[in-house]
Amino acid sequence: MANTTDLAPTRRKVNGAPRAATASVREKHLEDQISQLQSDLKGIAATLARISGDKVNEARDTAKSEYRNLRAQGQHVVADVQDQAGQVEKQIKDTIREKPLTAVASAVGIGFLLALFSRL
Repeated sequence: MANTTDLAPTRRKVNGAPRAATASVREKHLEDQISQLQSDLKGIAATLARISGDKVNEARDTAKSEYRNLRAQGQHVVADVQDQAGQVEKQIKDTIREKPLTAVASAVGIGFLLALFSRL
């Protein structure tokens, strides 16, 4: 079983050196803790900066890759549209050569309709 002296806190002198020394030790300990916290916060800030930099670089690389893919797809689409336009042009030319009177009559009819619509 514990004695009452073991359970009771030791009394310090109010006006004596032990209390002042304890306050100085506490103050030093608190300063050390603050210094450690500052160091930890700097480390955390550096880690966050590095992580965000890595994420920015990763996003930039992904965006560049997607840009290249979309550009290549766009070039393929433009090439396909040009091919289709060339085929349509060839079909129109062939039709005009085969039936020139029909082509002229169609052009006159289309011109007449456009003139009527433009007057409205």
